Amino acid sequence: MTTATSPRVLAHPTREEIRLENVLHALSDPMRMRVVRDLATAEVSLSCSHFDLPVTKSTTTHHFRVLRENGVIQQTYHGTSKMNELRRGDLEALFPGLLDCILGAAAHQADRLGVGDK
Repeated sequence: MTTATSPRVLAHPTREEIRLENVLHALSDPMRMRVVRDLATAEVSLSCSHFDLPVTKSTTTHHFRVLRENGVIQQTYHGTSKMNELRRGDLEALFPGLLDCILGAAAHQADRLGVGDK
């Protein structure tokens, strides 16, 4: 006898539930900003293991959860990998120009501080 298993589904806010203050909170941490900057330049979804953050695995998991629960990223399971992509369309529809402005400011800050692209 074979039992079917349902795919693992992660909770995400709907577009209508995304709030500006929550997005800004999610982007206020340097590690989360690093993830968002990487996703913004990626042409495909990236697995969590793609990111080499200088924090523990549990802290990395926390950062991804904050980004997901606040509507900044979409996470889906593909096999055993959790794939991540930026919710650019939703963010642009709700807050036109905000994401590009924040990404530009983050890049300018990285240049100013001499910390490369991270």
